[in-house]
Amino acid sequence: MRTKVLERNTKETKIKAILNIDGSGEAKINSGIGFLDHMLELFAFWGHFDLEILTKEADLKVDIHHTNEDLGIVLGQVFKEALGDKAGIKRIGFASVPMEDVTANVTVDISGRPSFKLTLTPAGCEYPIAQEGYEFKYAEHFFEALAKQLGMNLNIKLENPSKDLHATLEPVFKALGKALDEATQIDPRRKGIPSTKGVID
Repeated sequence: MRTKVLERNTKETKIKAILNIDGSGEAKINSGIGFLDHMLELFAFWGHFDLEILTKEADLKVDIHHTNEDLGIVLGQVFKEALGDKAGIKRIGFASVPMEDVTANVTVDISGRPSFKLTLTPAGCEYPIAQEGYEFKYAEHFFEALAKQLGMNLNIKLENPSKDLHATLEPVFKALGKALDEATQIDPRRKGIPSTKGVID
């Protein structure tokens, strides 16, 4: 069982995460950001990850920026540590998930070389409207922090994003869960670390 318990304490936040990569999709999320809690529940469910996140202290008085970003940091770190040397994993995953007119295409590569790219199509389309105090830019910051800490190439392409933030981000988090599930699965044909270099940082 690839499991990990991780705590991250700063002057701004205190966050504890418990992860079982080979779980059944059970989630218990209490970050202090209700909208993000729901998105992370969807992520865990569709990724079959058992995930518990508890924010003991959160810097939410001014805005949610610090807590939102720190949650991405913690989630990336707990996945990276639970994966260990990454021996045998498929490493690359892709998922496409629709919701009404929106389609989220998510591609991941746990390469050790972090990068994040989010593309909205058609070009020039408007960003979704903030909901429950959560803005689209917060999701971008969350994904960027997650990718950096996990050491993951994360590309997200959103087709026909809605003005409804929930309808736009829900398929993204579902697709991210499915893509990361595929990438972290053990391939019985793969002997050792999935890199011609023989190591993934």
